[in-house]
Amino acid sequence: MKDSVPEEHLYLGFSHQYQDSIFPLHTSISLFLLSYCDCKSFKIFLVPTNENANDQFVTKNLLGDLEIHLISKCQLPTVVQSCCLPAVVTKDGKFCRAGLSVVLRHIIQKTFEADPSKKNVLELLGFKKTCLKACAEVSQWTRLCEISIPLAVEGFLTASPEHCQTIPADILQLERKLGEPVRVHNDDKIRRQKLQQQKAGAKAAASLLEEEATEEGKAVEVHEHPLPSLELSVAFSKLRVQEVSHAVNREAPLIRRTKTSDLPPLDHVFAEGLYFTLADIVLLPCIHQFLVYSKKQGKDLVNLPLISSWYQRVQQVPGVKKAADKCNMQLLQLPELIPSPEEHREDFFPVPNDFEEEHEDSQFIGGPRPTMTKLMERGIEAKFSPHPCPDWTIDWTILPAAVNPGEGKMSRDRALRKQQQLNNLVAAVKKLAKPGDMIVDFCSGGGHVGIVLAHMMPSCQVVLIENKELSLMRAKDRSDELGLSNISFIQANLDYFNGTFNIGVALHACGVATDMVIEHCIKARAAFVISPCCYGFIQNTMKFKYPRSHQFKEILSYKESSVWGLWILIEHGLQKSVTTLSKLHLWSQRAVLQRTICLWAPQFRV
Repeated sequence: MKDSVPEEHLYLGFSHQYQDSIFPLHTSISLFLLSYCDCKSFKIFLVPTNENANDQFVTKNLLGDLEIHLISKCQLPTVVQSCCLPAVVTKDGKFCRAGLSVVLRHIIQKTFEADPSKKNVLELLGFKKTCLKACAEVSQWTRLCEISIPLAVEGFLTASPEHCQTIPADILQLERKLGEPVRVHNDDKIRRQKLQQQKAGAKAAASLLEEEATEEGKAVEVHEHPLPSLELSVAFSKLRVQEVSHAVNREAPLIRRTKTSDLPPLDHVFAEGLYFTLADIVLLPCIHQFLVYSKKQGKDLVNLPLISSWYQRVQQVPGVKKAADKCNMQLLQLPELIPSPEEHREDFFPVPNDFEEEHEDSQFIGGPRPTMTKLMERGIEAKFSPHPCPDWTIDWTILPAAVNPGEGKMSRDRALRKQQQLNNLVAAVKKLAKPGDMIVDFCSGGGHVGIVLAHMMPSCQVVLIENKELSLMRAKDRSDELGLSNISFIQANLDYFNGTFNIGVALHACGVATDMVIEHCIKARAAFVISPCCYGFIQNTMKFKYPRSHQFKEILSYKESSVWGLWILIEHGLQKSVTTLSKLHLWSQRAVLQRTICLWAPQFRV
């Protein structure tokens, strides 16, 4: 184990304490993970939302071996002030990780780096280390764990008595999720083992009954001896980092011949399936508070048998009770509840229909040309304006090698196309920028745009925002090689960035991210230069529904608008060329044109 002075600072929000939890719940979750991991890699700061908190409160209520410091909002590092908490920042204040999932995943990685023997901690990241890695804006599961359930529980605890009689919809959604069949890596093998176990159990029970029936003159009480759940065996063997062993290892011929569709489904043991992951760590403090409050109010949990079973099962995981004790969480012991039949469960937990795409698809009349005709009949057609800086270009031969996009680990042809794209975007930004401006490169990837801007405009501050850690680390390495002092990095989802800025830039922000960037810029009253994603078609998400503009909604269905948006790029050959800029006057909503090669809105220049 490596002993060193913490070089990273962890900032957690604090609004109030309720019973045995610190609020917001994101803070309780973070502290619980730190206790579970026994992590000492961070200097921890609590950031009160008001000025009433003091050191005595912290010392009294945050018992355990975590050293907590108080800090006011105005004392936060500049890069942290632009982010929602929790957030982790490096000692130099240049690299920040923000948002619950990003911070928790980083805590796990730092714990394992400090002590590689803690393999159980690394296993929290799940198969291929992807647990809660997908953005909440596009992943319903990440959103449920990271945002919806913590907010639902906080709302439930603060609601008036008449409003807290109903179980929050997000809690019901979790109950429904726990009742769905489990899909895991290599599940075919495990399901065959389960079938073999079921047949072995049935055979043993029949044999027992037959033996008891042959005994004359004895009143024999028959007991059922079920075999241990295969799912539980698999789950807890994984927790102890052991090989899974079963009573019968070799599959019978009948088991091998069974069709996959006829195999029994796997039941949930933990939140994501068979294995204890970060999702369980996130959910436990939230569900604990919900159950404590429900019990205090005398509420019946009969409609939540799966959540109750999950809550009891999590307590059996090595280290969970110890971590709970450190955090003053007094875990409950609940009676075993019998799950309702599947058909009744479906009636009680209806599957939400968020997008209603099937209804709209029935209106689809064909490919892009009928859609274009439909638009032109209403007086709508795509128009492209001249390039605002046609003679401006970057002389790549005089720039340091680390500025060149080829340094971002890409092929020669792709690097050449990237140079052409950067010529256009940097030209537009230089036309808008003034000394002292804050420029944000959204969905920055390896920093191809942001690094060029920081190098060529040293009088401006540049912030790179990207969700993928490896991409952002490559960008930071290139920046360090160049010695740039006017650049900082934020690993976070877009929703966790709330800073002020003057110009927003995005090159090929995938899918809905382009619209999220535009929304951010409009709210910040910032100018923006954006080249939308060049592949795929527009898809409805939890955050956005398409078409976006009022005019398109009156004319096009969802599918018509998505196909037409893709066709605009392909028909004009613009997916490989960035030689045209389209000036769009955007104020309170998206323009009529859903996608073009570059959206340039200088009107927002503050």
